[in-house]
Amino acid sequence: MSEISRNVAVLGTGTMGAPIARNLIRAGYRVRVWNRTTAKAAELAAAGAHLASSPATATDGADVVITMLSDGAAVEEVMTGPAGALPTFSSDAVWIQMSTVGVESCTRLVDLAGRNGVVFVDAPVSGSTAPAVAGELVVLAAGARPVRSRVAPIFEVLGRRTLWLERAGDGSRLKLALNNWLAVLVEGMAETLTLSEALGIAPERFLDAVTGGPMASDYAMSKGAAMLGADFTPGFPLRLAVKDAELVSYAAHQLGVELALTQALLPRWHDAVAGGHGDDDVSSAVTAPGDHHLSRQARTDGRSVT
Repeated sequence: MSEISRNVAVLGTGTMGAPIARNLIRAGYRVRVWNRTTAKAAELAAAGAHLASSPATATDGADVVITMLSDGAAVEEVMTGPAGALPTFSSDAVWIQMSTVGVESCTRLVDLAGRNGVVFVDAPVSGSTAPAVAGELVVLAAGARPVRSRVAPIFEVLGRRTLWLERAGDGSRLKLALNNWLAVLVEGMAETLTLSEALGIAPERFLDAVTGGPMASDYAMSKGAAMLGADFTPGFPLRLAVKDAELVSYAAHQLGVELALTQALLPRWHDAVAGGHGDDDVSSAVTAPGDHHLSRQARTDGRSVT
């Protein structure tokens, strides 16, 4: 590990930031952590992290700063608000922005970094909590070539693969495309299980039929099993999936692209969030109310599906 990248600050220690911090600690990095809700960061102290009282105290003297926060507004606030992080950056510090913020916010953050003389790497990730814990994320990175060797060891700790892209913001652009695919897979599974039940076919038989075949996506199959088992333990909270789908929809509108499937699922997912499932896994989208939705009985009966 190069000396220049030993000190890392992680701002945001929720479902993704916490395992990122843990993996860096295990790999021998000196890690400072900050989170708006202190309790979510405090448990990392037992793992060896230094718990900071503010973004500024977390990043003061850090070689690398990672932001993993809920949205673009949160990132901007943490960087520029009271006790904000940016004024404490050293002249050679690198800011790795891993939050999913969309194209417009990413452009503002790139500009913010540039105006403050900070090296910026746009690096959202593909993968939810389990891959984050296992260090098997896919990092969608865009940054100047000279900085890549500095951050590569960190990405090797956090992910199984780093996909380098050329333009600033391309990581965030690709993340939108991936999240659109995620949304379509989840909604398609929910609707197909609902259709199976309406046809008088036990929904788990649909999963049996596609298992091992070309139509079986590991991700979609795991979400289908979760839907039938009513196991909504959060890997990727529905409220964040809704936020990401809205970012996708907004970007598509700006580009004059019609995304009929994504536009159609958003009202249903909003209903599921309003029904109390915002902090549940994205698979809880199956609970969205409507004239036709997978019955509670079908979800209970499917607990043994794998």
